[in-house]
Amino acid sequence: MTTLERARCELKAHPLALDAALAAAVLVCMVAGSFATPKDGQGVTWGLRPAPLSLLLMLLAAVALVFRRRAPRTVLAVTGTLSVVECVTGDPRAPVTMSAVIALYTVAATTDRTTTFRVGLLTMTVLTAAAMLAGPLPWYAQENLGVLAWTGIGATAGDAVRSRRAVVQAIRDRADRAERTREEEARRRVAEERLRIARDLHDVVAHHIALVNVQAGVAAHVMDKRPDQAKEALAHVREASRSALNELRATVGLLRQSGDPEAPTEPAPGLSLLEELAGTFRSAGLPVEVARTDQDTHLPAAVDLAAYRIVQEALTNVRKHAGAGARAEVSVVRVGRNIEITVVDDGSGETGAPGTHPEGAPDSAPEKGGGHGLLGMRERVGALGGTLTTGPRYGGGFRVHAILPVSTTDTRIDGRTTAPGEPV
Repeated sequence: MTTLERARCELKAHPLALDAALAAAVLVCMVAGSFATPKDGQGVTWGLRPAPLSLLLMLLAAVALVFRRRAPRTVLAVTGTLSVVECVTGDPRAPVTMSAVIALYTVAATTDRTTTFRVGLLTMTVLTAAAMLAGPLPWYAQENLGVLAWTGIGATAGDAVRSRRAVVQAIRDRADRAERTREEEARRRVAEERLRIARDLHDVVAHHIALVNVQAGVAAHVMDKRPDQAKEALAHVREASRSALNELRATVGLLRQSGDPEAPTEPAPGLSLLEELAGTFRSAGLPVEVARTDQDTHLPAAVDLAAYRIVQEALTNVRKHAGAGARAEVSVVRVGRNIEITVVDDGSGETGAPGTHPEGAPDSAPEKGGGHGLLGMRERVGALGGTLTTGPRYGGGFRVHAILPVSTTDTRIDGRTTAPGEPV
């Protein structure tokens, strides 16, 4: 840093000292200008001209400029008054108006454009009128027109500086907001991705572990008396665990970087695997009937995955909570621009709380035992702009009904616009 730059930084850190230096410079210029006398368009001559009153007015005007930042309008009023007094009494005239021009510049640089226009017009009118009408020179004298020009220049320059400062500050504020927005967007996306992965892991683990638990219980029960049935149950356990590992590998594989090996290549599950899903529950002892009227409907990937997960979670809850002998029905129907998924059962809830289906909690509440199946379904459906209704059926059992849009063009998720079928 050079000596000049260091001095400039010191002056900016002490604005009063900077204003005092400016006032001293203006005083020197006013005093020096008062010695110059125009000579009939042939240049100027120098001589001892300023009267004691003019020197006093110049000194008072310079002292007022020291406080121009603290009270710009007051300083303008003081310097303007001193300039008017000099215009009326000075003969020859001293350039006290220079201090009023500096004060007018300060007002224009620190206020809005409307105030600048009003104050500038008033200052120009008063000073020019005083110089033309009450001064010792003819009204058309060059010095009188100079008062008009210099006050106009002061107001214009101050307004230009204020506009530039406003533009620079707006650019800085916009950059700061953009930086904060990027950080907030990154944090929000990370939170959404964590929630999505947690939801997928819950759906995969809850489904397959429930099947493993059921088949393992069957194998333990019939191991001694019916070993063939026990072997069949253990085969189902092995198949369910293999499926769970494959889905977990595919889900966790989404976290890999683009250059990592063994990236998942299998597509996400959808309604095309609905019969296979129902078969896994049938092998676990839960009778499941499937009815579909949507075979010709092409669903976006996110909608297809959400529909599959909703059926999977609903059937898992039926198997866990509906009680022995329960039956489940799954229907997938295309209705206009929506696809409706309904899963109902006729269970009594014997494996849950006495007399109560554990899924019969309010829609906003998670399942019994701290599970998040219903909450996860609701988040999936809400993210796609659909609706989910859950609750006990009249006469016993439970019903899950989801309405998902077949195609969306402007789905709002937490104030963000997403493309059709974009995962959340």
